[in-house]
Amino acid sequence: MPREQAAETRPMRRHEPDWVLLSVALMLVVLGLIAVFYSSYAIGVVNHDAANFFIKRQAVWAGIGLVGLLVAMSINYRLLMRLSPLLMLAAIVGLVAVFLPSLSVTAEGSARWISVGPVTAQPSEFAKLAVIVYLAAWLAAKGPTVRNFALGVAPYVAMVGLVTALVLLEPDLGTATMIALITGTLLFVSGARLLHIAALVASAAVFTAALVVGGGYGAARILSFTSAESDPQGVGFQTLQMLQALGSGGLTGLGLGVSRQKFFYLPASHTDGVLAIIGEELGYIGVVVVLALFALLLWRGLRVMQRAADPFGSLLAAGVLAWIAFQLLINVGGITRSIPLTGIPLPLVSYGGSSLLMTMIAIGLLLSVSRYAVLEDPALEPPTRGVLRTPSLRGALQRGSR
Repeated sequence: MPREQAAETRPMRRHEPDWVLLSVALMLVVLGLIAVFYSSYAIGVVNHDAANFFIKRQAVWAGIGLVGLLVAMSINYRLLMRLSPLLMLAAIVGLVAVFLPSLSVTAEGSARWISVGPVTAQPSEFAKLAVIVYLAAWLAAKGPTVRNFALGVAPYVAMVGLVTALVLLEPDLGTATMIALITGTLLFVSGARLLHIAALVASAAVFTAALVVGGGYGAARILSFTSAESDPQGVGFQTLQMLQALGSGGLTGLGLGVSRQKFFYLPASHTDGVLAIIGEELGYIGVVVVLALFALLLWRGLRVMQRAADPFGSLLAAGVLAWIAFQLLINVGGITRSIPLTGIPLPLVSYGGSSLLMTMIAIGLLLSVSRYAVLEDPALEPPTRGVLRTPSLRGALQRGSR
């Protein structure tokens, strides 16, 4: 029996999860709690008369997220295949709910949150996870049909397009971009033709360009990237203050809690700008440590994806990794002025209950995949991937180029 087939026909056996992956994820959460406290206590005192206002809420969400992570890790991830349509339906309902006056919470011109009693949540964060689960189940079921545009790609893109359109109406260009990137990654990993993926990328780029040219907050983001110095007190203020924070930290930083930019110089210092405050207080070394932890997290996740027991597990892991990796790149790129600012938070570190909760649950699902993964076996090296029953990403690349 061929090695690939032998791996695929193995029964799924439950074993220990990837403890390194779990440990690194929890280290990032703890680091995030420390960073949120030191970056938010000034605004907490002024706006809410409580230095611990933000850290208390983040700690509660971290506790709920830990429960969600452990529950997700303990279940058999294959159960989600049957629940994927319900998850997608719930995501669409949540995205529609942000436009209902009785539930909607508007901030800075965007209706991205809903409030139910004392709880305020951001449905678009749940939508990311729902899209990953739904499309992983869809593509795993389609198999080689994904190479057919009409049968494998078009229905897939239509469903994602509906979710993306609702997110853009909030408006939230950053989250819409994230969903598009996750979609493209899952198509690529599942073996779709590169020509089809390129056509979809081109269409998304044209649509995004139209939004930017049309003005509004999208155009302001571009101007803050290209011409920040021409309007340092306007559209370029946040970009320049982030760079100022990073530059002030130097190699070793000013010291934990000694940041100056958090005293109302840097907007969103505890959300999408938290890495800039880390750089100011802990310096280049602190930023490198954070990025090294993310690199280790992604590497362990890639091992889980490669050893997944079935195509759905591989695609689910790939979607979670794409979510974390792209969100990391977009956040760091915006802070360092490598790309325009988008308002995307740093995963597991930035303040934001919905983002923290959904990311921790997603990591729990990744750990669930690791519990049923194909263990290392000299007779089955290199480790096989479940996606379309191929032994490596090279197989997907070769099929996509034909």
